[in-house]
Amino acid sequence: METIGEQKLWSFVPSNRHAARVASCTIIRKAEGHRVGSFMELATKVAELQFMNREHVLLFRGQKSDHKNVQNNTSLKPSLFRAEGERNPSPSTLIARFEKLRRAEFILTQEFARLRLLGVDRIKRQQILRWAILQHYEVCATPLLDVTHSLRIAASFASDMADSKAFIFVLGVPNLSGAVTASAEANIQTIRLSSVCPPTAARPHLQEGYLLGEYPEMAGYDQKQNYAHYEIDFGRRLVAKFYFNPRKFWQDDTFPMVERSALYPNDRDSFYEVAERIKQTLERR
Repeated sequence: METIGEQKLWSFVPSNRHAARVASCTIIRKAEGHRVGSFMELATKVAELQFMNREHVLLFRGQKSDHKNVQNNTSLKPSLFRAEGERNPSPSTLIARFEKLRRAEFILTQEFARLRLLGVDRIKRQQILRWAILQHYEVCATPLLDVTHSLRIAASFASDMADSKAFIFVLGVPNLSGAVTASAEANIQTIRLSSVCPPTAARPHLQEGYLLGEYPEMAGYDQKQNYAHYEIDFGRRLVAKFYFNPRKFWQDDTFPMVERSALYPNDRDSFYEVAERIKQTLERR
């Protein structure tokens, strides 16, 4: 993927009340982040970001911590490429992860066909769609990163199980169109989950879920070898980084925090059973 901000980028640095022009994405990644006190303050500042960065669509990711790489830059890697402790995954680890993903794809396709779910033909033909479902339902590690178009959902994920500090990462992507938007210029693709998951999978529709991946997608370890580890990091698309105290952030109940049961897969979603069955099959093989 290309590093965001090669032309111009507006963001919130720790000491500024309003968005200011910054020299590079790296400055944002290294910074502590911009503190906000409430959801309304966060939403107002994100609105300013979108107005100033008109060439990008903004998507959000919430986390209870800010993971840094060896250069002390915020790192937002897909689960398949995340480090083992403090080190990048070894070749043997990556090969094993890709093999598990391949097996999960096969089982997912079988389940779609057996249950005659809507969209089975698309699932058989398009690998990126299989990855999207497996990632969103946490079946196994994939080359995709979960994000959302809903700021409230992102802030709720960040707050869940957090102590006194939670983070919102604002990422900029090219203009979106259709179920899968691929940008050859930015080497990135964006998948809209509500367009690729069957209607029985309720969570993606309720959460305005999206996934980010490399373009062209990395189908296996051999293709991964053409990329350095630092290149496969969506921290390179970071527009802004906010942090807040989750104990005080939601005190104004005009926009309450989304409950945990609505954030994570559970049996209230009819596709949950399918995902759990795939997990169990993977463990037995």
